[in-house]
Amino acid sequence: MFDVFVVGGGINGCGIARDAAGRGLSVGLAEKDDLGGKTSSGSTKLIHGGLRYLERYDFNLVRTALIERELLWSLAPHIIYPLRFVLPHHEGLRPSWLLRLGLFIYDHLGGRKALPRSRKVSLTSDQAGAPLKSEYKIGFEYSDCWVDDARLVILNAQDAVGKGAKILPRHEVIAVRGENGVWVIETRDRDSKKHRFQARVLVNAAGPWVSSLTDSVIDGAVSRSLRLIRGSHIVVPKLYAHDRCYLLQNSDDRIVFVIPYEEKFSLIGTTDREHQESLNQITINEDEAQYLCASVNDYFNSSITLEDIVWSYSAVRPLFDDGSADTKSITRDYRITSEADRTGAPLISVLGGKITTYRKLAEDVMAEVNHALGVESEGWTGSSPLPGGSFDYLGFDNEVEQLKQKYPFLSHSHASRLMRLYGSLSTEILGEAMSYGELGRFFGGNLYENEVRYLMEREWALSVEDILWRRTKEGLRLSDGEVRMLSDFLQENANQAHAPFGDADVNTDSSTVQSAT
Repeated sequence: MFDVFVVGGGINGCGIARDAAGRGLSVGLAEKDDLGGKTSSGSTKLIHGGLRYLERYDFNLVRTALIERELLWSLAPHIIYPLRFVLPHHEGLRPSWLLRLGLFIYDHLGGRKALPRSRKVSLTSDQAGAPLKSEYKIGFEYSDCWVDDARLVILNAQDAVGKGAKILPRHEVIAVRGENGVWVIETRDRDSKKHRFQARVLVNAAGPWVSSLTDSVIDGAVSRSLRLIRGSHIVVPKLYAHDRCYLLQNSDDRIVFVIPYEEKFSLIGTTDREHQESLNQITINEDEAQYLCASVNDYFNSSITLEDIVWSYSAVRPLFDDGSADTKSITRDYRITSEADRTGAPLISVLGGKITTYRKLAEDVMAEVNHALGVESEGWTGSSPLPGGSFDYLGFDNEVEQLKQKYPFLSHSHASRLMRLYGSLSTEILGEAMSYGELGRFFGGNLYENEVRYLMEREWALSVEDILWRRTKEGLRLSDGEVRMLSDFLQENANQAHAPFGDADVNTDSSTVQSAT
């Protein structure tokens, strides 16, 4: 009997599972696809307060997110790190005094400590102005943080497993019903085998699928209303040489980020479009791509076209329906609801949210879980680093040098990439290797067999997409032939990806209820 069963393996679901497991509860989690395979790997990849939310007077959300920003950086300094953003002043849009005021509030609202404060920038003399058109004379520079969103999901799942949780990716929840105050959950795995579990509390953290799960799968649950908003991003060859980012204002009051990406590229996004199509196929359309290109072309000397796009991705953000008329005004805050079915089985549903506040959301969910179970347990995730992140958050470069000293054959770029993905867990991939030849088969880029096997055995990776576009971004560097070689390798070794450490010993007899113990 699980204490808590979570439906949804995105950042909210995995964050909740980690928090619950760390409090000594028995936890199960089912995700119908790859962990973080949808919304949680399709963000703009920022840990930020949301500067534009100040215009809607959403001070509580901004303050909460700003507090979490530096906290999360300290807990995962390998996958989270500071960035500086340049906001060019656009004549005819927001006046410069308003931008200065907003950044002053942004600097002081969330208890900023280690991040540099905002400042005014002369775009005629500072290198940040070099890529921009001459009409942009002044700008404002401020701090936020980058996050590898897909890896944030995986690290939460890894830590949950290390604390006893059972994480089941590629297990679709197909039926849920209450029996005598307890939930009975039925899942179907990727081999079409059915499994059944019992749980005292059910948490619906299925993201965009929260409503459909409630309406069609969870027997007797109250329907919930979400606004599904598609955000799309494009990646193009690097637009400029320096390492700062840009926040571009547009005439429709939306903003677009331009961010240095994977050394040789620039990431541009995001759009805000109501998504009314199928959730099975979420892709950028030509209008969205043109919108992002036009935003860049309005500011930069060098223009881009659709032909410059080397990769794009889209995701649907499940936002709490607060009645806003347009998509840009919908709150990015979350709502947590609690109810019980007719047998008294407790159901907690998560509506909305943003990646920056996932840890706080998990704590709020756990307050509801405590109430449902009649227990008291203290939060702990604010002081416990994520796997691989147990080092000084200001000392990343030193960690890279130490890794190179231990493995002298590594290039600096390779050592840095491993540290950015795995932190101190990099040594588990490299093992006793003393040369590149000892890392196994070479697949292109900086990807070797040792890393691929680690991803299969320790991070639930099964497919080329799992490895090249979520666990790593080596898909930007591999040729078609190298991708085929990796695909062949995964097929040859597929059996090694079935049971990552701590996975559940599920019963495949659908007539038997699976216990957590």
